[in-house]
Amino acid sequence: MNNQTPNKNSKKVALVLEGGAMRGLYTAGVLDVFMKNDIKVDTIIGVSAGALFGINYKSKQIGRALRYNLKYAQDKRYMGLYSLITTGDVMNRDFCFNKLVYELDPFDIETYNKSKIEFYAVVTNVESGKAEYVEIKDGAKDLEYLRASGSMPFVSNLVEINGNKYLDGAVADPIPLKKALDMGYEKIIVIQTKPADYSKTKSWMPYGLVYKKYPEFIKTAKSAYINYNETLDLIRKYEKEGKIIALRPSEKIKMQRVEKNLNKLQAIYDVGVKDCCTNLEKIQKYIESNIVPDEHK
Repeated sequence: MNNQTPNKNSKKVALVLEGGAMRGLYTAGVLDVFMKNDIKVDTIIGVSAGALFGINYKSKQIGRALRYNLKYAQDKRYMGLYSLITTGDVMNRDFCFNKLVYELDPFDIETYNKSKIEFYAVVTNVESGKAEYVEIKDGAKDLEYLRASGSMPFVSNLVEINGNKYLDGAVADPIPLKKALDMGYEKIIVIQTKPADYSKTKSWMPYGLVYKKYPEFIKTAKSAYINYNETLDLIRKYEKEGKIIALRPSEKIKMQRVEKNLNKLQAIYDVGVKDCCTNLEKIQKYIESNIVPDEHK
């Protein structure tokens, strides 16, 4: 694991990608517009679906995330109840991180590895209950951290890597804006997957029953809604002050976490494309401007 913080003086623009399961196709739409318009960033910090779909920006594969989701969303080998029952993981490990990556819609690992963009995936250490920010340097060797980042509680096995046990990074840090601020980036773009009026409510899921061996994880999970809503407040504050840019869905599309309706998958992607195109000039000016926002406080 390479859980590092880059040199504060060496980087300029950070891209923060929220998770949200299949709502992450909104982010895929935004990133495809970024690639088509040569929008460049220095670092990406992705959570869950934000990490899983965001890697295609670094590998320069426009349309890949949408393409394979539309093709395989209704395939029982991909993700869903069949995979959960047969493997213990709602997201099928062999299909998603072997067949899909290397055979069915190959991930361009060579291009990814050559890119100078730093890419971090957020994972939650279930023993400490804390977020870890793992640099995904090698698109092949580090795939397990990407899998861990998207392994949702209750429907995923714990992912063990080098003796540590992980689950979905969204439990500990769903929108890692604070991490980007701590890294000292001059400019930050946040891609959210929930509408502007969304706020998280307290979860009544039985964390204490299922994860009783991991008390710190339980504490983190039970307070996750507080952390999430505080981050939303921070995003609004800095956005209003012009210190960051945030994009979030301008239209409400009701979706399941494991959505199989192809029209809905296409629709949320299309909203991402539309919202990014609408704000494209603003984003370009923000990145290209020599004016550095005041120190984040």
